[in-house]
Amino acid sequence: MLKVFKGKTAGTQASTGAGETREMKRLFLDLGDLGDLVEPAGPHEQWQDHGLGLLRTILHQNGVMTDCFSTRGCMTWEEVEKRMRGYDLLIMNARSYTYPIALRAARIFKQINPKGIILVGGMHATVALDEISAIPQFDHIVQGPGENIIVDLVKDPSAYPRVILASGAKSMAEWPMMDRELWPKPHKKLEKKFPWPLEPECGWGPGPVVTMLTSRVCPWQCAFCNENSYIPNMGRRPVDMVIDELNYLDRKYGVGSIVIHDSMFFQNPSWLQEWLEKYPRKANKRWEYWAAARADTVRQWPDLFEAVVKETNWKQVSIGFESGSDRVLRILNKECTEEDNYFVIDLLTRIGDELEAKGEKPPAFWSNIMLGIPGETREDAFKTMRMVKYTKRIMPSISFYAPYPGSALGYQLIAEGKSKMSKENYHRYPDDEKVKGIDYTFYRELLAGRYDDEVNKGLAVIRQERANYADALIKA
Repeated sequence: MLKVFKGKTAGTQASTGAGETREMKRLFLDLGDLGDLVEPAGPHEQWQDHGLGLLRTILHQNGVMTDCFSTRGCMTWEEVEKRMRGYDLLIMNARSYTYPIALRAARIFKQINPKGIILVGGMHATVALDEISAIPQFDHIVQGPGENIIVDLVKDPSAYPRVILASGAKSMAEWPMMDRELWPKPHKKLEKKFPWPLEPECGWGPGPVVTMLTSRVCPWQCAFCNENSYIPNMGRRPVDMVIDELNYLDRKYGVGSIVIHDSMFFQNPSWLQEWLEKYPRKANKRWEYWAAARADTVRQWPDLFEAVVKETNWKQVSIGFESGSDRVLRILNKECTEEDNYFVIDLLTRIGDELEAKGEKPPAFWSNIMLGIPGETREDAFKTMRMVKYTKRIMPSISFYAPYPGSALGYQLIAEGKSKMSKENYHRYPDDEKVKGIDYTFYRELLAGRYDDEVNKGLAVIRQERANYADALIKA
């Protein structure tokens, strides 16, 4: 039975200014760079926001209607302004990298709807309250998960203080199945390529793609990550609910492959064992999927990992290696080692070779790599790129370290005045300079191959062949 988050009855009308009332007009604005749902630079710019989808589902199930469009579906701010005009309430889910968009949208909204109310929540509202509360346009700021408060808050914002500390569900089992048709539609230019309300393929598996969450929070405390600052641990979504939704979406739309957006999929061995037992047997099809793991958990449960990869069609294994240097891994509080990383690389290489010998598609790494970390030496960076080149089947996802608020290292660098990021330029552009004192020229030359003689030391000749790692820089 799917739970519907029910709110109390409350006012849902707006004054016309002439002693009359009308139904309140509410807009849930999806945030992202202008044009990403018109002329996207790549597939990842087209991902839909599960937070928006969940909250709109809860609102609509409780009879609280909202309109929705995306800044990504507009090419100019004039178009955004035109589409926001006439609304009484604006709702935004702001991450740090979309905060500049939220800020500009809020200022425009207040200019054209001076009596309108703005509600903002999301990760940035939680990890950077001092910054966001200094902006007068934000009438109500929700910290923490919004599923339990969204209905009553949207019905009657005046009943709440400006800053609201919300608490979420104890388990994802309490969430309703998200109505994906409440996601914003892409621009008509993308209609033939974008299988809305599912999502387009991105090189990880065939489309249409279903993006899913089976767990909400990674419980580790890496110094570069701010996720744990936002939401406390909560119960994982039951395996049967995940499979039931996949089968429902397949019957309704047709599923090509899956992207499991969990920050950490390969955790909770009992859940993984149930997934191993049920997914191949109960799913309409054994769809291939992308999902994330950590090197240390794979090393802790290698037999379970191998079984899940082989038997559930886990074809894209995302591992946040981050670095190939123990020094840097300690700086990042990664709680993994060089030895852990190479253990996983060798294990998945063997699994891939065995499957390939049988004529099956081998699994590959989607490998998260970070450069430009404060304290990293050139030798550390050489070791990291040496690890990348050592890996046989890899799609490297390389980025320069970004000091986001909410993370331990980010807070430290912000306090020391070393961050180049601010509310006006939070973004995910991978190759921008983000920290003072980092030799970014060296890192660009490293990726372009200038230091290959150093990187290739100790590598087999076949691993020394160049790849264009400059092209592997992605948003982070």
